[in-house]
Amino acid sequence: EKAKLLRSQPAQIVEPKGLLYVQQREFAVTTPKDGSVSILGSDDATTCHIVVLRHTGSGATCLTHCDGSDTEAEVSLIVSSVKSFSNTPGCGRLEVHLVGGFNDDRQLSQKLTNQLLRAFDLQPDDVHLVTFCVTELNDREEEDVHFPIIYGIAVNVKTAEIFPATFPEKGPDEDLRSAHVLTGATLTNIYDAKMEQLHIGPYFWRPFPHVDFWLEQDDKQILQNLSTSPLAEPPHFVSHIRSTLTFLKEHPFPSRSLFPDRKPRIYKKNEEGLWEQVCSDKI
Repeated sequence: EKAKLLRSQPAQIVEPKGLLYVQQREFAVTTPKDGSVSILGSDDATTCHIVVLRHTGSGATCLTHCDGSDTEAEVSLIVSSVKSFSNTPGCGRLEVHLVGGFNDDRQLSQKLTNQLLRAFDLQPDDVHLVTFCVTELNDREEEDVHFPIIYGIAVNVKTAEIFPATFPEKGPDEDLRSAHVLTGATLTNIYDAKMEQLHIGPYFWRPFPHVDFWLEQDDKQILQNLSTSPLAEPPHFVSHIRSTLTFLKEHPFPSRSLFPDRKPRIYKKNEEGLWEQVCSDKI
């Protein structure tokens, strides 16, 4: 019933004001007390799942975008990060919302759904499954081709409302963050809720293999080889991958060109509610 209700809602366009956008293999946790961020969101999930974990007592809310790379470790990480804000053990409970995936040919969505359910089940804490809109419950068919119904969701950390969403603005540092994923990142926490700061990096990778070869390929080749579900990708998938590959070509050694001082790039929301970079020596 809950999945049906969620699927029936049109995707809302979420503007950047007050938004913290979470990319694949990133997570962010905050509380209703946050003066900078009121919405956590992520989209472009095809076989990936977006997970929202919330503690009803403290209101601490985590959103992450999982792709099945190390599900058990990721779930432990997000559970402990939400609990770190919930200092009243007897008050409230942990609730989880799972959204994403579809009936893809390679059954990757189903595998990830199973991994997530198992990983939450293995937690020593009771976790209550509240929204389950994944794989076959998030699937639509068009001329024998399957697609996800919902590609992205947002959660309002003040009201706990969850809704389908798209995000015109996925920054800051969109290419840098995507490059981190493409080079094999593990799940990374990008937000410091106490300081209300977004921390990107420092990230280090080796030169991306065959980057010139990939950049020479046509759209079809990129789609076929660099997507888990070529037929179901959103229209901007290829341009996003090209942009990330170009970034990797320009920065083969991030320790020299991007993070010479080994410090993260730090952003705070300005008066308009938009991210603005702060000099690290001010911190």
